[in-house]
Amino acid sequence: MRIAAPELNPEQTYKLMSGIVVPRPIAWITTLGPAGKVNLAPFSCFTFVSNTPPMLGINIGRKAGRRKDTANNILEHGHFVVNIGNASLLDAIHASAEEHPPEVSEAEVLQLAVLPGESVATPRLAAAPVSLECTLHSVIPFGETGAEFFVGEVKLFHIRDGLARDGKIDTLALDPVCRIAGPNYALLGPLVTKQALRQTPKSVMGKDPA
Repeated sequence: MRIAAPELNPEQTYKLMSGIVVPRPIAWITTLGPAGKVNLAPFSCFTFVSNTPPMLGINIGRKAGRRKDTANNILEHGHFVVNIGNASLLDAIHASAEEHPPEVSEAEVLQLAVLPGESVATPRLAAAPVSLECTLHSVIPFGETGAEFFVGEVKLFHIRDGLARDGKIDTLALDPVCRIAGPNYALLGPLVTKQALRQTPKSVMGKDPA
């Protein structure tokens, strides 16, 4: 099968791409909405883009040409929290994608407790095994549908006790979930471990790696 990309409309392209670029981690983002309400929504076009300083990137599209509440809240306040959910929170992750008016708190609707932010004003989810407090670094527009790539600098890592060992996350203990296409998700499944290969150490540009 051959499909010419220019012949597809945005919805057709999304369905193809979201089924091809898999599995995708889920950024479960909390932001401050109107009157301080905690907005909560999942985004699966999500990755990290820098080690030093640590930075995350999330693509946030639009609905009917309008920015989503998450994007509006980040732009207004300049900060947000990326929560990483696990398998026990899958139902809540999925339900938080339902659209509500800006003044409605998805965290309240789903009865998810929040904890105050420490480096930013945005609260984090108490049940999330990992939460990353971020300040907005930049926003880069892409394409013709108004999609924007939000880059946030991580200011504080919240990691549940027992998840980090020797500076690394125990992925099995984290028990993360990922997004496939449509209302479909996947769990971690079996890990395949290969022999470690020699890697050049990471370093800061312009500084002596030693």
